[in-house]
Amino acid sequence: MIRDDIKTALVTAMKGGDKETTGTLRLVQAAIKNRDIEARTGKAPGDDNQLVTEVLQKMIKQRRESVEIYRTNGREDAAAKEEAEIAVIERFLPQQMSGDEARAAIGGIVAEAGATSMKDMGRVMALVKERLGARMEPARASALVKGMLG
Repeated sequence: MIRDDIKTALVTAMKGGDKETTGTLRLVQAAIKNRDIEARTGKAPGDDNQLVTEVLQKMIKQRRESVEIYRTNGREDAAAKEEAEIAVIERFLPQQMSGDEARAAIGGIVAEAGATSMKDMGRVMALVKERLGARMEPARASALVKGMLG
């Protein structure tokens, strides 16, 4: 399970004295714990790995947005710190699909759903998330679906 891999990596980073990795992994564990608490009252994915993957993808998205903002404002040091955190978090995500694989998979889903316009985007994205969720970032999937439907 991804959760166990994160715990093991945290212990290794602490023993090795890697403060940056230790800090990032503690943030990851806190985000997962918050999601666990939210899941008690709401709808949680049935698979624990799916829950953890959603948390990791959200954290990466937040950091990428921060990198853009920092670069726009000339804060290269802060952008580099965020990129280092992204690298640590990405180690725990399942292998991402290549561009050609992603286009082929989404093209199949669009054809299967009979989607022809942007009105069908929600239905297509639900299928994409269900089938490809862990192997593709939602923002990337959304851009590909928009390109095919638009």
